[in-house]
Amino acid sequence: MNVFLSYILLGLSLAAPIGPINAAQIDRGIRNGFMHSWFIGIGAVVADGIYMLIVYIGVVRYLETDFMQTFLWLFGCFVLIYTGVETIMKSGQIHLENTRSSEPLIKSFFSGFFMSISNPLTILFWLGIYGSVLAKTAASYESSQLIIYSSAIFIGLLIWDVTMAGVSSSFRTYLTSKLLVTISLLSGASLIGFGVYFGFQAWQNLF
Repeated sequence: MNVFLSYILLGLSLAAPIGPINAAQIDRGIRNGFMHSWFIGIGAVVADGIYMLIVYIGVVRYLETDFMQTFLWLFGCFVLIYTGVETIMKSGQIHLENTRSSEPLIKSFFSGFFMSISNPLTILFWLGIYGSVLAKTAASYESSQLIIYSSAIFIGLLIWDVTMAGVSSSFRTYLTSKLLVTISLLSGASLIGFGVYFGFQAWQNLF
Protein backbone atom coordinates (compact mmCIF):
# COMPACT_ATOMS: atom_id res chain seq x y z
CA MET A 1 0.00 0.00 0.00
CA ASN A 2 2.85 2.38 0.80
CA VAL A 3 4.33 1.79 -2.66
CA PHE A 4 0.91 2.37 -4.27
CA LEU A 5 0.49 5.66 -2.38
CA SER A 6 3.99 6.74 -3.38
CA TYR A 7 3.06 6.29 -7.05
CA ILE A 8 -0.10 8.36 -6.53
CA LEU A 9 2.14 11.05 -5.04
CA LEU A 10 4.38 10.74 -8.09
CA GLY A 11 1.35 11.34 -10.34
CA LEU A 12 0.47 14.45 -8.31
CA SER A 13 4.04 15.71 -8.57
CA LEU A 14 4.13 15.16 -12.33
CA ALA A 15 0.93 17.17 -12.86
CA ALA A 16 1.74 20.03 -10.48
CA PRO A 17 4.28 22.15 -12.45
CA ILE A 18 2.60 25.19 -14.02
CA GLY A 19 2.28 24.83 -17.79
CA PRO A 20 -0.22 25.34 -20.61
CA ILE A 21 -2.79 22.93 -19.14
CA ASN A 22 -2.81 24.49 -15.68
CA ALA A 23 -3.03 27.98 -17.21
CA ALA A 24 -5.99 26.89 -19.35
CA GLN A 25 -7.68 25.21 -16.38
CA ILE A 26 -7.39 28.36 -14.26
CA ASP A 27 -8.88 30.50 -17.02
CA ARG A 28 -11.69 28.06 -17.84
CA GLY A 29 -12.54 27.55 -14.18
CA ILE A 30 -12.83 31.30 -13.60
CA ARG A 31 -14.77 31.84 -16.81
CA ASN A 32 -17.09 28.83 -16.94
CA GLY A 33 -16.88 27.01 -13.62
CA PHE A 34 -15.75 23.66 -12.26
CA MET A 35 -16.94 21.28 -14.97
CA HIS A 36 -15.26 23.11 -17.87
CA SER A 37 -11.99 23.36 -15.96
CA TRP A 38 -12.24 19.69 -15.01
CA PHE A 39 -12.82 18.62 -18.60
CA ILE A 40 -9.72 20.55 -19.72
CA GLY A 41 -7.78 18.42 -17.25
CA ILE A 42 -9.60 15.21 -18.23
CA GLY A 43 -8.61 15.78 -21.87
CA ALA A 44 -4.99 16.30 -20.82
CA VAL A 45 -5.04 13.19 -18.62
CA VAL A 46 -6.37 11.09 -21.52
CA ALA A 47 -3.48 12.37 -23.65
CA ASP A 48 -1.07 11.53 -20.81
CA GLY A 49 -2.57 8.04 -20.67
CA ILE A 50 -1.94 7.62 -24.41
CA TYR A 51 1.69 8.63 -23.98
CA MET A 52 2.07 6.30 -21.00
CA LEU A 53 0.76 3.48 -23.20
CA ILE A 54 3.11 4.48 -26.02
CA VAL A 55 6.09 4.40 -23.68
CA TYR A 56 4.83 1.11 -22.20
CA ILE A 57 4.65 -0.68 -25.57
CA GLY A 58 7.85 0.91 -26.86
CA VAL A 59 6.47 2.87 -29.83
CA VAL A 60 8.10 6.08 -28.56
CA ARG A 61 11.13 5.60 -30.83
CA TYR A 62 8.98 6.60 -33.82
CA LEU A 63 8.04 9.85 -32.09
CA GLU A 64 11.71 10.72 -31.64
CA THR A 65 12.28 11.21 -35.39
CA ASP A 66 13.01 14.77 -36.58
CA PHE A 67 9.92 14.82 -38.80
CA MET A 68 7.49 13.84 -36.03
CA GLN A 69 9.06 16.20 -33.51
CA THR A 70 8.90 19.14 -35.95
CA PHE A 71 5.28 18.30 -36.80
CA LEU A 72 4.33 18.14 -33.11
CA TRP A 73 6.13 21.41 -32.29
CA LEU A 74 4.23 23.15 -35.12
CA PHE A 75 0.89 21.61 -34.18
CA GLY A 76 1.44 22.50 -30.53
CA CYS A 77 2.36 26.05 -31.56
CA PHE A 78 -0.93 26.40 -33.45
CA VAL A 79 -3.10 24.91 -30.68
CA LEU A 80 -1.56 27.03 -27.91
CA ILE A 81 -1.55 30.34 -29.81
CA TYR A 82 -5.13 29.76 -30.99
CA THR A 83 -6.29 28.97 -27.44
CA GLY A 84 -4.35 31.92 -26.02
CA VAL A 85 -5.77 34.41 -28.54
CA GLU A 86 -9.30 33.06 -27.96
CA THR A 87 -8.80 33.44 -24.19
CA ILE A 88 -7.66 37.06 -24.54
CA MET A 89 -10.47 37.95 -26.96
CA LYS A 90 -13.07 36.57 -24.55
CA SER A 91 -11.55 38.14 -21.45
CA GLY A 92 -13.67 41.26 -21.79
CA GLN A 93 -16.81 39.13 -21.58
CA ILE A 94 -16.11 38.02 -18.00
CA HIS A 95 -18.41 39.54 -15.39
CA LEU A 96 -19.27 38.17 -11.98
CA GLU A 97 -22.96 38.54 -12.65
CA ASN A 98 -22.76 36.50 -15.87
CA THR A 99 -24.31 33.05 -15.90
CA ARG A 100 -22.15 30.06 -16.69
CA SER A 101 -21.17 29.65 -20.32
CA SER A 102 -23.25 27.41 -22.57
CA GLU A 103 -20.05 26.25 -24.27
CA PRO A 104 -20.20 22.44 -24.64
CA LEU A 105 -18.03 20.46 -22.26
CA ILE A 106 -16.66 18.44 -25.17
CA LYS A 107 -14.93 21.58 -26.45
CA SER A 108 -13.11 21.95 -23.12
CA PHE A 109 -12.17 18.26 -23.23
CA PHE A 110 -10.67 18.46 -26.72
CA SER A 111 -8.94 21.74 -25.88
CA GLY A 112 -7.06 20.03 -23.04
CA PHE A 113 -6.49 16.88 -25.08
CA PHE A 114 -4.97 18.64 -28.09
CA MET A 115 -2.85 20.95 -25.92
CA SER A 116 -1.33 17.93 -24.22
CA ILE A 117 -1.12 15.46 -27.13
CA SER A 118 0.55 18.05 -29.39
CA ASN A 119 3.19 19.00 -26.82
CA PRO A 120 6.57 17.37 -27.62
CA LEU A 121 7.67 18.19 -24.09
CA THR A 122 4.95 15.80 -22.92
CA ILE A 123 6.52 13.03 -25.01
CA LEU A 124 10.00 13.71 -23.64
CA PHE A 125 8.54 14.12 -20.15
CA TRP A 126 6.80 10.75 -20.15
CA LEU A 127 9.71 9.06 -21.91
CA GLY A 128 12.14 10.31 -19.28
CA ILE A 129 9.96 10.02 -16.17
CA TYR A 130 7.60 7.14 -16.90
CA GLY A 131 10.25 5.29 -18.91
CA SER A 132 12.61 5.32 -15.94
CA VAL A 133 9.76 4.36 -13.58
CA LEU A 134 8.91 1.44 -15.86
CA ALA A 135 12.51 0.29 -15.96
CA LYS A 136 12.83 0.45 -12.17
CA THR A 137 9.44 -1.14 -11.46
CA ALA A 138 9.80 -3.89 -14.07
CA ALA A 139 13.06 -4.93 -12.43
CA SER A 140 11.37 -5.39 -9.05
CA TYR A 141 7.75 -6.37 -9.73
CA GLU A 142 5.61 -8.55 -12.01
CA SER A 143 3.73 -7.12 -15.00
CA SER A 144 0.39 -7.21 -13.11
CA GLN A 145 1.87 -5.01 -10.37
CA LEU A 146 3.36 -2.77 -13.06
CA ILE A 147 -0.16 -2.06 -14.34
CA ILE A 148 -1.41 -1.38 -10.79
CA TYR A 149 1.38 1.10 -10.08
CA SER A 150 0.88 2.76 -13.47
CA SER A 151 -2.79 3.15 -12.52
CA ALA A 152 -1.67 4.81 -9.27
CA ILE A 153 0.22 7.45 -11.30
CA PHE A 154 -2.96 7.98 -13.33
CA ILE A 155 -4.99 8.40 -10.14
CA GLY A 156 -2.54 11.07 -8.99
CA LEU A 157 -3.04 12.94 -12.26
CA LEU A 158 -6.83 12.80 -11.82
CA ILE A 159 -6.63 14.05 -8.22
CA TRP A 160 -4.60 17.05 -9.36
CA ASP A 161 -7.11 17.66 -12.16
CA VAL A 162 -10.04 17.80 -9.71
CA THR A 163 -8.03 19.98 -7.31
CA MET A 164 -7.13 22.52 -10.02
CA ALA A 165 -10.74 22.63 -11.24
CA GLY A 166 -12.04 23.18 -7.71
CA VAL A 167 -9.50 25.88 -6.84
CA SER A 168 -9.85 27.78 -10.11
CA SER A 169 -13.67 27.73 -10.09
CA SER A 170 -13.79 28.87 -6.45
CA PHE A 171 -11.57 31.88 -7.30
CA ARG A 172 -14.62 33.41 -8.96
CA THR A 173 -16.32 33.83 -5.58
CA TYR A 174 -13.52 35.91 -4.09
CA LEU A 175 -12.35 38.02 -7.02
CA THR A 176 -13.60 41.21 -8.63
CA SER A 177 -14.63 41.37 -12.29
CA LYS A 178 -11.56 43.48 -13.13
CA LEU A 179 -9.20 40.98 -11.50
CA LEU A 180 -10.94 38.08 -13.28
CA VAL A 181 -10.28 39.81 -16.61
CA THR A 182 -6.63 40.41 -15.64
CA ILE A 183 -6.12 36.75 -14.74
CA SER A 184 -7.75 35.69 -18.01
CA LEU A 185 -5.46 38.03 -19.97
CA LEU A 186 -2.40 36.66 -18.16
CA SER A 187 -3.52 33.08 -18.83
CA GLY A 188 -3.98 33.87 -22.52
CA ALA A 189 -0.58 35.55 -22.70
CA SER A 190 0.97 32.54 -20.98
CA LEU A 191 -0.54 30.16 -23.55
CA ILE A 192 0.66 32.35 -26.43
CA GLY A 193 4.12 32.44 -24.84
CA PHE A 194 4.25 28.65 -24.74
CA GLY A 195 3.02 28.57 -28.35
CA VAL A 196 5.75 30.96 -29.52
CA TYR A 197 8.33 28.80 -27.74
CA PHE A 198 6.99 25.71 -29.55
CA GLY A 199 7.15 27.59 -32.86
CA PHE A 200 10.77 28.56 -32.16
CA GLN A 201 11.64 24.93 -31.47
CA ALA A 202 10.01 23.88 -34.76
CA TRP A 203 12.01 26.59 -36.57
CA GLN A 204 15.22 25.28 -35.05
CA ASN A 205 14.35 21.74 -36.12
CA LEU A 206 13.63 22.89 -39.69
CA PHE A 207 16.68 25.13 -40.06
